Amino acid sequence: MFGLGWPELLLIFVAVLLLFGAKRLPDIAQGMGKGIKEFRKAVKDTTKDLKESVEGDIVETPKPKPPEKSDDDKKKPEK
Repeated sequence: MFGLGWPELLLIFVAVLLLFGAKRLPDIAQGMGKGIKEFRKAVKDTTKDLKESVEGDIVETPKPKPPEKSDDDKKKPEK
């Protein structure tokens, strides 16, 4: 995970604990969790909207009609 081992993660946790205190850590974690949840929801909604707009832009083209015979072709007898 980002090249961090257990000692580095423990050091980061202790530093955060000293900076913010034990009482504020649950509030910070809850706020981060809500932020991540909202971010994921926004990404999902945006992806859904983009897919819908791309699918709505796709229009099937009609197949070309075979060429009609001219008057000269109609008069010639077929062999």
